[in-house]
Amino acid sequence: QVQLVESGGGLVQAGGSLKLSCSASGDTFSAYAMSWFRQAPGKERHFVSSISQDGQTPDLADPVLGRFTVYRDNARSTLYLDMDSLKPEDTAVYYCAAHFGSPSRDPSKYNFWGQGTQVTVSS
Repeated sequence: QVQLVESGGGLVQAGGSLKLSCSASGDTFSAYAMSWFRQAPGKERHFVSSISQDGQTPDLADPVLGRFTVYRDNARSTLYLDMDSLKPEDTAVYYCAAHFGSPSRDPSKYNFWGQGTQVTVSS
């Protein structure tokens, strides 16, 4: 099993930037495909980005394409999400998730989840 802890959330003005981190422990981080999801109050959890085990295949949802960058450092067992040009609609709790196999946009594929970190973007 792998344990995940997100950090880096906070309050930022529209147009600003934040960098989220997801630190993994317990199992071999490089064995897992990793993803970011987000959930706004009263809404379903939505896919944000994913990345393959070797970090060579990033995938980004259309709403964040061109503004967010996902990458990982397997030596540090950490997943990152750089968020630029933030918009109020990016406000949500952001979760990282892990699973064996190919990266997926389907949250039901993921076995392991962090506790989430709040991102709030003010207008």
